[in-house]
Amino acid sequence: MNKKVFLVVMAALLSSKGLLASEQPKSFTGEEMVVTATKTLNRISDAGGASVTVISSADIQASGKETVGELLLGVAGIDITSNGGIGSQSSIFIRGGEAKNTLVLIDGIAVNDPSTISRTPNISNITLDNVAQVEIVRGPMSVLYGSNATAGVINIITVKGSGPMKAYAGIEGGAYGTRKVYGGINGKSGKTGYALTIARLETDGFSAADNRNARIPHNGNTSEKDGYSNSTLSGSYSYEFSPNSLFESTLRYSSASVKYDENANGYSGDRFTFNPVTWASDPDPSGKTERHGDNQQYSWRGAYKHKGAFLASTLFIQYAGIERNDYSNDGDKETRYTGNSYEGGWQGDLNIAASNTLTLGLSGKSESMTYNAYAWQAPAIDRGVLSWNAWAEDQWSISGVKLVGGFRYEGHEMFGHKLTGRIAPSYTFGNTVVKASYGTGFLSPTLYQLYSEHGLSTLKPETSRGWDGGVEHKLSESMRAGATWFETFYNDRIDYDSNAGPLVVYSWGTYPVGQYYQPEGESKSRGIESFIEWAPFQRVLVTANYTAMNTTGIDGTQLVLRPKHKAGLIGTWKISEKATLASNMQWVGKRKANGGIYGDFDKDGNPVGTLDSYFVVNLSGSCKISDTVELSARIDNLFDNWYETVWSYATPGRSAYAGIKVTF
Repeated sequence: MNKKVFLVVMAALLSSKGLLASEQPKSFTGEEMVVTATKTLNRISDAGGASVTVISSADIQASGKETVGELLLGVAGIDITSNGGIGSQSSIFIRGGEAKNTLVLIDGIAVNDPSTISRTPNISNITLDNVAQVEIVRGPMSVLYGSNATAGVINIITVKGSGPMKAYAGIEGGAYGTRKVYGGINGKSGKTGYALTIARLETDGFSAADNRNARIPHNGNTSEKDGYSNSTLSGSYSYEFSPNSLFESTLRYSSASVKYDENANGYSGDRFTFNPVTWASDPDPSGKTERHGDNQQYSWRGAYKHKGAFLASTLFIQYAGIERNDYSNDGDKETRYTGNSYEGGWQGDLNIAASNTLTLGLSGKSESMTYNAYAWQAPAIDRGVLSWNAWAEDQWSISGVKLVGGFRYEGHEMFGHKLTGRIAPSYTFGNTVVKASYGTGFLSPTLYQLYSEHGLSTLKPETSRGWDGGVEHKLSESMRAGATWFETFYNDRIDYDSNAGPLVVYSWGTYPVGQYYQPEGESKSRGIESFIEWAPFQRVLVTANYTAMNTTGIDGTQLVLRPKHKAGLIGTWKISEKATLASNMQWVGKRKANGGIYGDFDKDGNPVGTLDSYFVVNLSGSCKISDTVELSARIDNLFDNWYETVWSYATPGRSAYAGIKVTF
């Protein structure tokens, strides 16, 4: 299957005649309740000019996916790359920004890892157990969320207790030796709400080094299965002191372990052995292959909310932590990273008038990391930093005009202060909405970039500015379409120079250790996101999206791993009250491979310029065979197409999974 097949399928689905829907799916109305765009609960239509995508609990269930990373594949404006199967290192790019430009939240708690080089999020370990909704806001959002939100924000919202007590348990299994067991309980008793889910996922996996790629060497060096396991506990608790006073908290803990492969000579393999005489890393299929990483993540948030006639007030404290241990192919511990962040603050929502809400916020944050290298002589890191901020946002509406605007003052003990702002107006007339937004952002250097052996203490924050403008139109009672043009500009980007920094003496010579720096110039991304939603029949919804994007670095060349063209087609058919079928088709165009002296090469030493385009079809379905028993199944990569999101790293072939869930 290729691009032509994809376009034919899309055209057929979008041009066939159908009856007007008498029961519109929720996502068609555009009236989902969201919180991420304004930090207050709003309908999407009341969020001003924000570009928002909501993935509901029904969408999550219909997808059959296990992790947030899998779920986000195919969302307009989002690209995800993975170094292997489920649980492997993943990177997420919103509108062409780097992974560090995306802020990921779980119930409002920032889970970007402060111990990574660039404070990036690793969404591959965030499973969908107990997730009620995922909200994506594209565009600069530093005015509400500070550093890392320069390209956009992803907020993962978990289930909260409501209604009568309900318990459930389930099992799943399928390809690559995958098995999963899970169970949970949620409900509300009097003034107390509660929800708790426990899940264990294991898979034997497949070789992260792509054994289907004929351009890299094999001979037993891409044959090892790289498995994954994940245990997750997620829950929430709330207590109503009065109708206007509430305490609520959320907790999440996960422990994961993933096997992964090495990368040398420009491609991946099970194991390489460095030869200091030839300076080559030779494939070593006869050696041990115990390389793996263990990961523990934990987050907690507690908040007290009080709603008065004029002021709704929230006091909160939250914590996020992570510990990562990496082991060599010989099973020896190589590195240990820990990252912790504590944050506390207050938010007040003032109802000035029926058409005007003013939100004020104050918070302080402590962020720290430790780093220990056991396999080489690198200095340990044990550092922390404090920051504080104040922000204000006004939401105003009258006669079809909605305006959201605000500013943020961020103080940092190392970099002084930073002021950012955002304005996002929209205008609705008839069945048409015209919207726009403009915002500025900043990204502070990480503790690793400042204090590691490659660090530079004089680094300053990266800055950005971005705008978008678009239109959405309801074509009929069963069809809606829209398009948004966007541009984002990044300055003072932090880069890495392998030929800079202090000299280090090795047994085979003396060489610079490498150092971070900030080259002059501006990188940018620009493009268009478009969609069409159509409900041709009752209980049938078809959504198509297309993203065209051009990204350039400070040297004017295209940024790596960002496709210029990408399209998706999602179809959902609610056959009855008990049965649902869904399909997800994705076409991703060619992307530039990693360049440079340490870039991508094939087995003959030839540089890899581009990664091929690919087309993937996934199917899923569920059926309730009784009031308490539900069956589910899915097929990923239906046509068994070969593709890579990162050079020489494998992706799943055709694979089938099935499960059963019992509700008590």
